[in-house]
Amino acid sequence: MPRLTRRNLLTGLALAPGLAHAAPVPTDNGFTQDWFHEGFLDLPEDLREATAEGKRLAVTFDQRGCPYCREMHTDHLTRPEIEGFVRPRFRIIQLDLHGARPVTDFDGTVLEERALARRWRVTFTPSFIFLPEQAPPRMGREIEVARMHGLMPKPDFLAMFTYVAEHGYAGGRSFRAWRERG
Repeated sequence: MPRLTRRNLLTGLALAPGLAHAAPVPTDNGFTQDWFHEGFLDLPEDLREATAEGKRLAVTFDQRGCPYCREMHTDHLTRPEIEGFVRPRFRIIQLDLHGARPVTDFDGTVLEERALARRWRVTFTPSFIFLPEQAPPRMGREIEVARMHGLMPKPDFLAMFTYVAEHGYAGGRSFRAWRERG
């Protein structure tokens, strides 16, 4: 059995933060991640801040009791390879498909979360809407660069974030075409 020495203890403590990964945070409405952005739900401002930080903006819609939302938070986003890629590259705003918090859309319209979901034609949860680095003053549905409907298998889930981070959509290339590029 290895002996516990001060050197081994200090080495272990130094490496421990690298082993930590995201843990889902239970909420009244389901789950969230402690690294999701909590702001004033002013999407144009959130986009400017994300871009200034060198990150992409993604809006996710969840709902209470959604088993796929729970799986996304407790399994997908807690995987070190997924969390390690997404967290430093994306600012994620979490909205409730049936929520009533006021949200400012990119065209300046202020709506409740549920009205924004209808306006953006969000029908599945979880759904991720990915936005460009700069947005004209039009509603989010008109400017999104990619959308993830429902929960994808982990490899595809990570690939969608990679597709957006690498501008795989440039030139109108679909996620499927980008995935098949080899």
